[in-house]
Amino acid sequence: MRHDLLSDVLSAIKNGDRYGKTETISVASKLVKEVLIIFQKNSYIGNFEYVDDGRGGKFKIGLTGSVNNCNTIRPRFSVDKLGYEKYERRFLPASGVGFLVVSTSAGVMTHKEAKQQKLGGKLLAYVY
Repeated sequence: MRHDLLSDVLSAIKNGDRYGKTETISVASKLVKEVLIIFQKNSYIGNFEYVDDGRGGKFKIGLTGSVNNCNTIRPRFSVDKLGYEKYERRFLPASGVGFLVVSTSAGVMTHKEAKQQKLGGKLLAYVY
């Protein structure tokens, strides 16, 4: 029984990239879809498509080999609009490398977009 679907998807992406695979298959949910859209916009993954398997569904994700590391942030820390620097230093290797994924009242977005819109939220994941 899976408890954290986002962790499963990010582990599949990280392991697939590490071993040179061109695609991976993982579970589907609304949150996972939003995170995959953000990864695709920032060219960390290629195209992905939903495959209905009669249960919950799956995503077939094309890998580009550009993910060095990605993981979920547990526990889901709350961050205000001025507190992103602390978590950037904690989870990202250098300034300007990668991004944090944040769930805000305006939807799921990167921490850079949340800073521009002056929004706080809950930290979900990071990638670089």
